[in-house]
Amino acid sequence: MKPPTAVSASAVSRNALAVIAVVAGGAAVYWLRDILTPLAMAIFLLIMIDGVKRTIEHRTPLSSRWAGVAAVIVILVGFALSIWIIADGALGFFGEASGVSTRIGPRLDQILTDVWSLFSAGGEPPTVADLVAQLDIRPYLGQAAYQIQGVVSGAFFVLVYLGFLIASQVGFRRKLINMFPTKASRDEAVQVFQRVRGGVEGYLWVQSVTGVMICAAAWILMRAVGLQNAEFWTFVIFIVGFIPVIGGAVAGLAPPMFALVQFESYWPAAVLFVGLQAILFISGNLIQPRMQGDNQNIDPVVVLLSLAFWGKLWGVVGMFLSTPLAVMAMAVLAEFKGSRWMAILLSGDGEPYAEPDKPAPKKPGASRVNTPRPRPNPGE
Repeated sequence: MKPPTAVSASAVSRNALAVIAVVAGGAAVYWLRDILTPLAMAIFLLIMIDGVKRTIEHRTPLSSRWAGVAAVIVILVGFALSIWIIADGALGFFGEASGVSTRIGPRLDQILTDVWSLFSAGGEPPTVADLVAQLDIRPYLGQAAYQIQGVVSGAFFVLVYLGFLIASQVGFRRKLINMFPTKASRDEAVQVFQRVRGGVEGYLWVQSVTGVMICAAAWILMRAVGLQNAEFWTFVIFIVGFIPVIGGAVAGLAPPMFALVQFESYWPAAVLFVGLQAILFISGNLIQPRMQGDNQNIDPVVVLLSLAFWGKLWGVVGMFLSTPLAVMAMAVLAEFKGSRWMAILLSGDGEPYAEPDKPAPKKPGASRVNTPRPRPNPGE
């Protein structure tokens, strides 16, 4: 009988320390979520501002300083415009809903009766009043009010953190030089930063472009069906598109559910459901994979686990940032030999990034050979 493989005490202690560090780090992230979530959103917005700044600088004759000012203005105007669209759309939605409130109850009763008869259930079908009477909505109203208060206060702290982060960018290069005195270590740090930034910017670009495509097709479909306040639902679909899995479910189910109440017939809701599912299927299986390339080489299981993990720790903000955080983790882990195996597990094809000194092996059945991507110039 073959003796068991001996494991050195140093390896056991090192793995135990790693597990303890992960557990302690997760606990710290959870208990400090009120502080870390607005900071994470501010960093996310700062990366967006930096990307817009470099785009303006490359496409216009503006200097770096004025390009940065223009980028801040663009992001802040977009942030304010988003708040205005949400507020105006919500007011319009509830205003139109109040106009049909007199027939919402009877319409829901009719839907319950039809569903009851469809499944051939015996007895009298329940009414909406019967179902509501069995529910205690006070805890849900309190929780909703708490969430709204958290969103308002969180948005304020995000803007405060963003202002301080923008102000601290002035001394970033001096800090980098003092942290990494040698040019080689400094270049390596810049390469890691650029790799992380490129992954997050690639994710934002893909999600934004595909989100605009989905919203344009969805708006045309909702307008053709006659759904009330289609612009509000279009904006909701764009926002939830940044949340994996759950965002697609909300975008494909919420408008048809409200169409059930608005229309007397079931056909408009059925058309909306089938049409939105077709739009989401085409985007998720044909358009997004072609645009993602190497920027989002993340295993789907990792995306799902990241959504559950960060959603548990940080709530809706964690769900929104789950994929960018996974992309950032893979980019950082892939740069170090000791942690590259974790980046390989996070990647979709086992190759988080091509090796800089040799080309990546050709995949079975591939029509081309993946060549190593050149590392970015730190001076760019």
